[in-house]
Amino acid sequence: MQSLSCVAQSGALLASISLLLITNGVNGLVTSGLSNYSFPDNFMLGVATAAFQIEGAWNEGGKGESMWDTFLHKNPDFTLDRSNGDVAADSYHKYKQDIIMVQSLGVKYYRLSISWPRILPKGTDNYINKEGVRYYRRLFKELRKAKINPVVTLFHWDLPTPLMDLGGWSNPKMADFFVDYARVAFTLFGDLVKIWTTINEIHIHCYQGYGRDYFVPAIKFSGVADYLCSHNMLLGHAKVYHLYDKKFKPRQKGKVGLTLDAFHADPKDPTKADDREAAERYLQMTLGIYAHPIYSEKGDYPELVRERIDNMSISQGFARSRLPVFTPQEVEMVRGSSDFFGLNHYSTFLMSLSRMEDGWSVPSMDHDIGVKMEHDPTWPTPGSDWLAVYPEGFRKILNWITKQYGTKVPIIVTENGLSDFGGLNDYDRVSYYNNYMSQLLLAIHEDKCNVIGYFAWTLMDDFEWKDGFT
Repeated sequence: MQSLSCVAQSGALLASISLLLITNGVNGLVTSGLSNYSFPDNFMLGVATAAFQIEGAWNEGGKGESMWDTFLHKNPDFTLDRSNGDVAADSYHKYKQDIIMVQSLGVKYYRLSISWPRILPKGTDNYINKEGVRYYRRLFKELRKAKINPVVTLFHWDLPTPLMDLGGWSNPKMADFFVDYARVAFTLFGDLVKIWTTINEIHIHCYQGYGRDYFVPAIKFSGVADYLCSHNMLLGHAKVYHLYDKKFKPRQKGKVGLTLDAFHADPKDPTKADDREAAERYLQMTLGIYAHPIYSEKGDYPELVRERIDNMSISQGFARSRLPVFTPQEVEMVRGSSDFFGLNHYSTFLMSLSRMEDGWSVPSMDHDIGVKMEHDPTWPTPGSDWLAVYPEGFRKILNWITKQYGTKVPIIVTENGLSDFGGLNDYDRVSYYNNYMSQLLLAIHEDKCNVIGYFAWTLMDDFEWKDGFT
Protein backbone atom coordinates (compact mmCIF):
# COMPACT_ATOMS: atom_id res chain seq x y z
CA MET A 1 0.00 0.00 0.00
CA GLN A 2 2.91 2.31 0.78
CA SER A 3 4.46 1.73 -2.62
CA LEU A 4 1.11 2.11 -4.40
CA SER A 5 0.61 5.45 -2.68
CA CYS A 6 3.94 6.61 -4.05
CA VAL A 7 3.01 5.38 -7.52
CA ALA A 8 -0.34 7.16 -7.38
CA GLN A 9 1.26 10.40 -6.21
CA SER A 10 3.89 10.11 -8.93
CA GLY A 11 1.11 9.60 -11.46
CA ALA A 12 -0.65 12.74 -10.28
CA LEU A 13 2.64 14.63 -10.53
CA LEU A 14 3.20 13.27 -14.04
CA ALA A 15 -0.24 14.49 -15.03
CA SER A 16 0.55 17.94 -13.62
CA ILE A 17 3.85 18.04 -15.48
CA SER A 18 2.08 16.88 -18.64
CA LEU A 19 -0.20 19.89 -18.39
CA LEU A 20 2.89 22.10 -18.53
CA LEU A 21 4.59 20.13 -21.30
CA ILE A 22 1.71 20.19 -23.76
CA THR A 23 2.24 22.58 -26.63
CA ASN A 24 0.13 23.43 -29.61
CA GLY A 25 -0.12 20.51 -31.98
CA VAL A 26 0.26 17.42 -29.76
CA ASN A 27 -1.66 15.01 -32.00
CA GLY A 28 -3.78 17.93 -33.11
CA LEU A 29 -5.80 18.05 -29.88
CA VAL A 30 -4.71 21.29 -28.32
CA THR A 31 -6.54 24.52 -28.97
CA SER A 32 -4.96 27.85 -28.22
CA GLY A 33 -6.19 30.33 -25.68
CA LEU A 34 -6.30 30.72 -21.92
CA SER A 35 -9.00 32.02 -19.63
CA ASN A 36 -9.13 33.44 -16.15
CA TYR A 37 -12.24 31.44 -15.31
CA SER A 38 -12.13 28.95 -12.44
CA PHE A 39 -14.50 26.50 -10.85
CA PRO A 40 -16.48 27.67 -7.81
CA ASP A 41 -15.18 26.62 -4.38
CA ASN A 42 -18.14 24.28 -3.87
CA PHE A 43 -17.86 22.71 -7.34
CA MET A 44 -17.90 18.90 -7.23
CA LEU A 45 -14.76 17.47 -8.85
CA GLY A 46 -14.39 13.72 -8.89
CA VAL A 47 -13.65 10.49 -10.71
CA ALA A 48 -15.98 7.63 -11.59
CA THR A 49 -16.09 3.84 -11.89
CA ALA A 50 -18.72 1.07 -12.00
CA ALA A 51 -18.90 -2.11 -9.95
CA PHE A 52 -18.84 -4.73 -12.71
CA GLN A 53 -16.03 -2.96 -14.50
CA ILE A 54 -13.60 -2.93 -11.56
CA GLU A 55 -14.69 -5.13 -8.64
CA GLY A 56 -14.04 -8.68 -9.85
CA ALA A 57 -14.68 -11.33 -7.14
CA TRP A 58 -17.61 -12.47 -9.25
CA ASN A 59 -18.41 -15.47 -7.03
CA GLU A 60 -16.90 -14.38 -3.71
CA GLY A 61 -18.44 -13.01 -0.55
CA GLY A 62 -21.88 -14.48 -1.20
CA LYS A 63 -22.38 -12.51 -4.43
CA GLY A 64 -24.93 -13.81 -6.92
CA GLU A 65 -24.41 -13.83 -10.67
CA SER A 66 -25.15 -10.80 -12.79
CA MET A 67 -26.40 -11.15 -16.34
CA TRP A 68 -22.92 -10.13 -17.57
CA ASP A 69 -21.33 -12.94 -15.52
CA THR A 70 -23.73 -15.52 -16.91
CA PHE A 71 -23.61 -14.33 -20.52
CA LEU A 72 -19.82 -14.01 -20.77
CA HIS A 73 -19.21 -17.40 -19.19
CA LYS A 74 -21.54 -18.96 -21.77
CA ASN A 75 -20.27 -16.81 -24.65
CA PRO A 76 -16.54 -16.16 -24.11
CA ASP A 77 -16.10 -14.84 -27.66
CA PHE A 78 -18.51 -11.98 -27.03
CA THR A 79 -15.71 -9.61 -25.96
CA LEU A 80 -12.94 -8.61 -28.35
CA ASP A 81 -10.21 -10.23 -26.22
CA ARG A 82 -12.30 -13.06 -24.70
CA SER A 83 -12.01 -11.35 -21.30
CA ASN A 84 -14.71 -11.04 -18.63
CA GLY A 85 -15.30 -9.35 -15.30
CA ASP A 86 -14.26 -12.25 -13.07
CA VAL A 87 -11.23 -10.34 -11.77
CA ALA A 88 -11.41 -6.98 -13.57
CA ALA A 89 -9.31 -4.49 -11.54
CA ASP A 90 -9.76 -6.59 -8.38
CA SER A 91 -11.24 -3.65 -6.48
CA TYR A 92 -13.20 -5.98 -4.22
CA HIS A 93 -9.88 -6.82 -2.57
CA LYS A 94 -8.00 -3.58 -3.32
CA TYR A 95 -10.60 -0.92 -2.55
CA LYS A 96 -8.30 0.76 -0.02
CA GLN A 97 -5.72 1.22 -2.77
CA ASP A 98 -8.45 2.69 -4.98
CA ILE A 99 -9.11 5.26 -2.28
CA ILE A 100 -5.41 6.16 -2.17
CA MET A 101 -5.58 6.80 -5.92
CA VAL A 102 -8.57 9.08 -5.50
CA GLN A 103 -6.81 10.94 -2.69
CA SER A 104 -3.69 11.38 -4.82
CA LEU A 105 -5.75 13.25 -7.42
CA GLY A 106 -6.89 15.77 -4.83
CA VAL A 107 -10.59 15.40 -5.62
CA LYS A 108 -13.29 15.10 -2.98
CA TYR A 109 -15.89 13.00 -4.80
CA TYR A 110 -15.90 9.42 -6.06
CA ARG A 111 -18.76 8.13 -8.20
CA LEU A 112 -19.13 4.36 -8.04
CA SER A 113 -21.91 1.82 -8.22
CA ILE A 114 -23.30 -0.93 -6.03
CA SER A 115 -23.50 -4.41 -7.50
CA TRP A 116 -27.16 -5.38 -7.19
CA PRO A 117 -26.37 -9.15 -7.06
CA ARG A 118 -23.70 -8.59 -4.39
CA ILE A 119 -26.39 -7.21 -2.09
CA LEU A 120 -29.36 -9.26 -3.28
CA PRO A 121 -27.94 -12.47 -4.83
CA LYS A 122 -31.39 -13.62 -5.97
CA GLY A 123 -32.33 -10.15 -7.15
CA THR A 124 -35.20 -9.95 -4.66
CA ASP A 125 -35.17 -8.47 -1.18
CA ASN A 126 -36.20 -11.61 0.70
CA TYR A 127 -32.51 -12.47 1.17
CA ILE A 128 -29.83 -9.85 1.85
CA ASN A 129 -26.19 -10.88 1.59
CA LYS A 130 -24.60 -9.64 4.81
CA GLU A 131 -21.05 -10.05 3.53
CA GLY A 132 -21.84 -7.81 0.57
CA VAL A 133 -23.35 -5.25 2.90
CA ARG A 134 -20.20 -5.28 5.06
CA TYR A 135 -18.04 -4.75 1.98
CA TYR A 136 -19.87 -1.62 0.88
CA ARG A 137 -20.14 -0.21 4.38
CA ARG A 138 -16.38 -0.63 4.81
CA LEU A 139 -15.80 1.03 1.44
CA PHE A 140 -18.09 3.98 2.15
CA LYS A 141 -16.67 4.43 5.66
CA GLU A 142 -13.11 4.44 4.33
CA LEU A 143 -14.07 7.04 1.73
CA ARG A 144 -15.64 9.22 4.41
CA LYS A 145 -12.56 8.77 6.60
CA ALA A 146 -10.46 10.02 3.67
CA LYS A 147 -12.84 13.01 3.32
CA ILE A 148 -14.09 11.74 -0.03
CA ASN A 149 -17.83 11.87 -0.72
CA PRO A 150 -19.29 8.72 -2.32
CA VAL A 151 -21.73 9.36 -5.17
CA VAL A 152 -23.46 6.03 -5.68
CA THR A 153 -25.25 4.58 -8.71
CA LEU A 154 -27.80 1.88 -7.91
CA PHE A 155 -27.93 0.28 -11.36
CA HIS A 156 -24.94 0.34 -13.70
CA TRP A 157 -26.03 -2.51 -16.00
CA ASP A 158 -25.25 -5.57 -13.82
CA LEU A 159 -28.77 -6.93 -13.36
CA PRO A 160 -29.01 -10.11 -11.24
CA THR A 161 -29.36 -13.12 -13.55
CA PRO A 162 -32.61 -14.38 -11.93
CA LEU A 163 -34.28 -11.06 -12.84
CA MET A 164 -32.89 -11.16 -16.36
CA ASP A 165 -34.46 -14.60 -16.66
CA LEU A 166 -37.79 -12.86 -16.06
CA GLY A 167 -37.18 -10.58 -19.05
CA GLY A 168 -35.09 -7.91 -17.40
CA TRP A 169 -36.25 -4.35 -18.02
CA SER A 170 -38.68 -5.49 -20.72
CA ASN A 171 -40.79 -6.80 -17.82
CA PRO A 172 -42.90 -4.02 -16.21
CA LYS A 173 -42.47 -5.70 -12.81
CA MET A 174 -38.76 -4.85 -12.90
CA ALA A 175 -39.60 -1.35 -11.70
CA ASP A 176 -41.00 -2.82 -8.47
CA PHE A 177 -37.99 -5.11 -7.97
CA PHE A 178 -35.82 -2.01 -8.45
CA VAL A 179 -37.76 -0.18 -5.75
CA ASP A 180 -37.23 -3.11 -3.36
CA TYR A 181 -33.48 -3.07 -4.05
CA ALA A 182 -33.30 0.72 -3.63
CA ARG A 183 -35.13 0.50 -0.30
CA VAL A 184 -32.52 -1.96 0.96
CA ALA A 185 -29.66 0.28 -0.25
CA PHE A 186 -31.12 3.46 1.24
CA THR A 187 -31.73 1.69 4.55
CA LEU A 188 -28.26 0.15 4.78
CA PHE A 189 -26.09 2.92 3.35
CA GLY A 190 -28.09 6.16 3.51
CA ASP A 191 -26.20 7.36 6.58
CA LEU A 192 -22.96 7.33 4.54
CA VAL A 193 -24.20 8.17 1.02
CA LYS A 194 -25.87 11.52 0.37
CA ILE A 195 -25.90 11.63 -3.43
CA TRP A 196 -27.55 8.81 -5.36
CA THR A 197 -27.95 8.11 -9.06
CA THR A 198 -30.70 5.61 -9.81
CA ILE A 199 -29.72 4.37 -13.29
CA ASN A 200 -26.74 4.88 -15.58
CA GLU A 201 -27.37 5.64 -19.27
CA ILE A 202 -30.86 4.43 -20.10
CA HIS A 203 -30.27 4.99 -23.80
CA ILE A 204 -27.08 2.97 -24.17
CA HIS A 205 -28.30 0.12 -21.97
CA CYS A 206 -31.62 -0.29 -23.76
CA TYR A 207 -30.50 0.54 -27.31
CA GLN A 208 -27.35 -1.59 -27.28
CA GLY A 209 -28.61 -4.42 -25.06
CA TYR A 210 -32.32 -4.77 -25.85
CA GLY A 211 -32.62 -3.26 -29.32
CA ARG A 212 -29.28 -4.61 -30.51
CA ASP A 213 -26.90 -7.38 -29.42
CA TYR A 214 -23.83 -5.20 -28.87
CA PHE A 215 -24.19 -5.30 -25.08
CA VAL A 216 -25.66 -7.89 -22.72
CA PRO A 217 -28.46 -9.03 -22.57
CA ALA A 218 -28.11 -8.99 -26.39
CA ILE A 219 -31.85 -9.41 -27.02
CA LYS A 220 -31.81 -7.77 -30.49
CA PHE A 221 -35.51 -6.87 -30.73
CA SER A 222 -34.95 -3.49 -32.31
CA GLY A 223 -37.53 -0.75 -32.26
CA VAL A 224 -39.62 -2.61 -29.69
CA ALA A 225 -37.62 -4.01 -26.77
CA ASP A 226 -35.44 -0.90 -26.51
CA TYR A 227 -38.47 1.38 -26.05
CA LEU A 228 -40.08 -1.06 -23.61
CA CYS A 229 -36.86 -1.22 -21.61
CA SER A 230 -36.46 2.56 -21.38
CA HIS A 231 -40.14 3.10 -20.54
CA ASN A 232 -39.93 0.70 -17.61
CA MET A 233 -36.63 2.24 -16.50
CA LEU A 234 -38.17 5.70 -16.38
CA LEU A 235 -41.00 4.36 -14.23
CA GLY A 236 -38.54 2.50 -12.01
CA HIS A 237 -36.43 5.63 -11.59
CA ALA A 238 -39.45 7.74 -10.68
CA LYS A 239 -40.71 5.20 -8.14
CA VAL A 240 -37.29 5.07 -6.47
CA TYR A 241 -37.07 8.88 -6.41
CA HIS A 242 -40.42 9.18 -4.65
CA LEU A 243 -39.52 6.38 -2.23
CA TYR A 244 -36.43 8.30 -1.15
CA ASP A 245 -38.18 11.67 -1.17
CA LYS A 246 -40.96 10.49 1.15
CA LYS A 247 -39.34 7.87 3.36
CA PHE A 248 -35.62 8.64 3.56
CA LYS A 249 -34.88 12.24 2.59
CA PRO A 250 -36.45 13.82 5.70
CA ARG A 251 -33.80 12.23 7.94
CA GLN A 252 -30.95 11.36 5.54
CA LYS A 253 -30.97 14.75 3.76
CA GLY A 254 -29.62 13.34 0.50
CA LYS A 255 -30.32 13.84 -3.20
CA VAL A 256 -31.42 11.46 -5.95
CA GLY A 257 -30.91 11.97 -9.67
CA LEU A 258 -30.60 10.15 -12.98
CA THR A 259 -27.63 9.84 -15.34
CA LEU A 260 -28.32 10.15 -19.08
CA ASP A 261 -25.81 9.90 -21.91
CA ALA A 262 -25.62 12.29 -24.84
CA PHE A 263 -23.48 12.81 -27.88
CA HIS A 264 -23.89 16.31 -29.22
CA ALA A 265 -25.37 16.60 -32.72
CA ASP A 266 -24.25 19.25 -35.20
CA PRO A 267 -25.81 19.55 -38.67
CA LYS A 268 -23.32 18.35 -41.28
CA ASP A 269 -24.24 21.31 -43.46
CA PRO A 270 -25.74 24.08 -41.30
CA THR A 271 -27.14 25.77 -44.42
CA LYS A 272 -29.41 22.78 -45.13
CA ALA A 273 -32.74 22.62 -43.32
CA ASP A 274 -32.76 18.81 -43.57
CA ASP A 275 -29.43 18.59 -41.71
CA ARG A 276 -30.52 21.07 -39.05
CA GLU A 277 -33.71 19.09 -38.51
CA ALA A 278 -31.75 15.83 -38.44
CA ALA A 279 -29.49 17.13 -35.67
CA GLU A 280 -32.43 18.30 -33.56
CA ARG A 281 -34.34 15.07 -34.19
CA TYR A 282 -31.34 13.03 -33.05
CA LEU A 283 -31.09 15.00 -29.80
CA GLN A 284 -34.80 14.71 -29.10
CA MET A 285 -34.91 10.97 -29.84
CA THR A 286 -31.75 9.96 -27.98
CA LEU A 287 -31.80 12.42 -25.06
CA GLY A 288 -35.13 14.24 -24.99
CA ILE A 289 -37.01 10.93 -25.03
CA TYR A 290 -35.62 10.24 -21.53
CA ALA A 291 -35.09 13.77 -20.23
CA HIS A 292 -38.37 15.41 -21.31
CA PRO A 293 -40.61 13.16 -19.16
CA ILE A 294 -38.61 14.19 -16.07
CA TYR A 295 -37.20 17.68 -16.56
CA SER A 296 -39.71 19.50 -18.78
CA GLU A 297 -42.60 21.58 -17.48
CA LYS A 298 -45.13 19.44 -19.36
CA GLY A 299 -43.66 15.98 -18.80
CA ASP A 300 -44.32 12.94 -21.03
CA TYR A 301 -42.39 12.12 -24.20
CA PRO A 302 -41.52 15.00 -26.56
CA GLU A 303 -44.22 15.61 -29.16
CA LEU A 304 -41.74 15.07 -32.00
CA VAL A 305 -40.79 11.65 -30.59
CA ARG A 306 -44.37 10.61 -29.89
CA GLU A 307 -45.68 11.58 -33.32
CA ARG A 308 -42.77 10.14 -35.28
CA ILE A 309 -42.76 6.70 -33.64
CA ASP A 310 -46.57 6.52 -33.62
CA ASN A 311 -46.78 7.30 -37.33
CA MET A 312 -43.93 5.00 -38.32
CA SER A 313 -45.43 2.15 -36.28
CA ILE A 314 -48.77 2.51 -38.07
CA SER A 315 -47.11 2.66 -41.49
CA GLN A 316 -45.20 -0.54 -40.64
CA GLY A 317 -48.41 -2.42 -39.88
CA PHE A 318 -48.34 -2.40 -36.08
CA ALA A 319 -51.68 -2.32 -34.28
CA ARG A 320 -50.32 0.24 -31.81
CA SER A 321 -47.28 2.43 -31.32
CA ARG A 322 -44.01 0.69 -30.53
CA LEU A 323 -43.40 3.46 -27.98
CA PRO A 324 -45.37 2.68 -24.79
CA VAL A 325 -47.77 5.28 -23.40
CA PHE A 326 -47.65 6.79 -19.92
CA THR A 327 -50.97 7.04 -18.08
CA PRO A 328 -51.83 10.56 -16.82
CA GLN A 329 -50.88 9.38 -13.32
CA GLU A 330 -47.53 8.11 -14.56
CA VAL A 331 -46.82 11.37 -16.37
CA GLU A 332 -47.24 13.20 -13.07
CA MET A 333 -45.19 10.63 -11.16
CA VAL A 334 -42.24 10.86 -13.56
CA ARG A 335 -42.31 14.64 -14.06
CA GLY A 336 -39.92 16.40 -11.67
CA SER A 337 -38.50 13.15 -10.29
CA SER A 338 -34.86 14.20 -10.07
CA ASP A 339 -32.79 16.51 -7.89
CA PHE A 340 -30.13 16.92 -10.59
CA PHE A 341 -29.49 16.17 -14.27
CA GLY A 342 -26.65 13.65 -14.57
CA LEU A 343 -24.91 13.88 -17.95
CA ASN A 344 -22.39 11.50 -19.50
CA HIS A 345 -20.77 13.10 -22.56
CA TYR A 346 -17.79 12.05 -24.67
CA SER A 347 -18.08 13.14 -28.29
CA THR A 348 -20.02 14.87 -31.07
CA PHE A 349 -21.36 13.66 -34.43
CA LEU A 350 -22.33 15.46 -37.62
CA MET A 351 -25.88 14.68 -38.70
CA SER A 352 -27.60 14.57 -42.05
CA LEU A 353 -30.95 13.21 -43.22
CA SER A 354 -31.01 9.52 -44.17
CA ARG A 355 -33.83 7.15 -45.12
CA MET A 356 -31.72 4.01 -44.74
CA GLU A 357 -28.16 3.05 -43.82
CA ASP A 358 -26.27 -0.25 -43.88
CA GLY A 359 -26.89 -2.16 -40.67
CA TRP A 360 -30.24 -0.58 -39.88
CA SER A 361 -33.19 -2.87 -39.17
CA VAL A 362 -36.82 -2.02 -39.82
CA PRO A 363 -38.17 -1.28 -37.33
CA SER A 364 -35.35 0.08 -35.21
CA MET A 365 -34.46 3.14 -33.21
CA ASP A 366 -31.90 4.02 -35.89
CA HIS A 367 -34.56 3.89 -38.61
CA ASP A 368 -36.98 5.88 -36.44
CA ILE A 369 -34.40 8.63 -35.95
CA GLY A 370 -33.43 8.69 -39.64
CA VAL A 371 -30.04 10.37 -39.52
CA LYS A 372 -26.60 9.53 -40.87
CA MET A 373 -23.92 10.04 -38.22
CA GLU A 374 -20.36 11.06 -39.15
CA HIS A 375 -17.28 12.59 -37.60
CA ASP A 376 -15.42 15.47 -39.12
CA PRO A 377 -12.23 13.80 -40.48
CA THR A 378 -10.13 16.53 -38.86
CA TRP A 379 -11.29 15.53 -35.37
CA PRO A 380 -8.70 13.27 -33.68
CA THR A 381 -9.70 9.75 -32.54
CA PRO A 382 -6.90 8.52 -30.24
CA GLY A 383 -8.73 5.35 -29.17
CA SER A 384 -12.27 4.12 -29.76
CA ASP A 385 -13.48 4.95 -33.26
CA TRP A 386 -16.73 6.41 -31.89
CA LEU A 387 -14.89 8.89 -29.65
CA ALA A 388 -13.70 11.78 -31.78
CA VAL A 389 -12.36 14.82 -29.96
CA TYR A 390 -14.45 17.97 -30.44
CA PRO A 391 -14.41 20.01 -27.21
CA GLU A 392 -16.86 22.65 -28.46
CA GLY A 393 -19.56 19.97 -28.60
CA PHE A 394 -19.42 19.70 -24.81
CA ARG A 395 -20.37 23.36 -24.39
CA LYS A 396 -23.06 22.98 -27.05
CA ILE A 397 -24.79 20.00 -25.41
CA LEU A 398 -24.79 21.77 -22.04
CA ASN A 399 -26.45 24.75 -23.72
CA TRP A 400 -28.99 22.52 -25.46
CA ILE A 401 -30.00 20.96 -22.14
CA THR A 402 -30.22 24.38 -20.50
CA LYS A 403 -32.35 25.76 -23.33
CA GLN A 404 -34.68 22.77 -23.18
CA TYR A 405 -35.10 22.44 -19.41
CA GLY A 406 -33.88 25.66 -17.80
CA THR A 407 -31.52 26.17 -14.90
CA LYS A 408 -33.76 25.18 -11.98
CA VAL A 409 -32.37 21.64 -11.83
CA PRO A 410 -28.54 21.65 -11.70
CA ILE A 411 -26.41 19.56 -14.07
CA ILE A 412 -23.72 17.20 -12.83
CA VAL A 413 -21.38 15.87 -15.51
CA THR A 414 -21.23 12.31 -14.22
CA GLU A 415 -18.81 11.07 -16.92
CA ASN A 416 -16.41 12.65 -19.39
CA GLY A 417 -13.10 11.30 -20.66
CA LEU A 418 -11.03 9.73 -23.42
CA SER A 419 -10.12 6.16 -24.34
CA ASP A 420 -6.73 5.28 -25.81
CA PHE A 421 -4.57 2.20 -26.29
CA GLY A 422 -2.58 2.42 -23.07
CA GLY A 423 0.73 3.86 -21.93
CA LEU A 424 1.85 6.30 -19.27
CA ASN A 425 2.59 9.26 -21.55
CA ASP A 426 -1.07 9.86 -22.30
CA TYR A 427 -0.79 13.42 -23.55
CA ASP A 428 -3.93 12.99 -25.64
CA ARG A 429 -5.93 12.36 -22.49
CA VAL A 430 -4.43 15.31 -20.63
CA SER A 431 -5.17 17.52 -23.63
CA TYR A 432 -8.74 16.18 -23.81
CA TYR A 433 -9.41 17.07 -20.19
CA ASN A 434 -7.82 20.50 -20.59
CA ASN A 435 -9.94 21.39 -23.57
CA TYR A 436 -13.22 19.84 -22.46
CA MET A 437 -13.01 21.41 -19.02
CA SER A 438 -12.20 24.74 -20.64
CA GLN A 439 -15.44 24.45 -22.60
CA LEU A 440 -17.21 23.56 -19.36
CA LEU A 441 -15.93 26.76 -17.77
CA LEU A 442 -17.23 28.77 -20.72
CA ALA A 443 -20.64 27.09 -20.42
CA ILE A 444 -20.77 27.99 -16.72
CA HIS A 445 -19.43 31.54 -16.81
CA GLU A 446 -20.44 32.86 -20.23
CA ASP A 447 -23.58 30.84 -20.96
CA LYS A 448 -24.82 30.60 -17.35
CA CYS A 449 -25.41 26.86 -17.52
CA ASN A 450 -26.08 25.59 -14.00
CA VAL A 451 -23.36 22.93 -13.83
CA ILE A 452 -22.32 22.02 -10.28
CA GLY A 453 -20.04 19.01 -10.76
CA TYR A 454 -17.71 17.10 -13.07
CA PHE A 455 -16.53 13.46 -12.88
CA ALA A 456 -13.72 12.08 -15.02
CA TRP A 457 -14.17 8.61 -16.49
CA THR A 458 -12.40 6.66 -15.25
CA LEU A 459 -10.24 6.28 -12.15
CA MET A 460 -8.37 3.25 -13.51
CA ASP A 461 -8.11 0.92 -16.49
CA ASP A 462 -11.29 -1.15 -16.38
CA PHE A 463 -13.29 -3.88 -18.08
CA GLU A 464 -14.91 -1.89 -20.88
CA TRP A 465 -17.88 -4.16 -21.69
CA LYS A 466 -17.67 -5.65 -25.21
CA ASP A 467 -14.23 -4.08 -25.74
CA GLY A 468 -12.89 -6.03 -22.79
CA PHE A 469 -9.44 -4.71 -21.90
CA THR A 470 -8.46 -3.61 -25.42
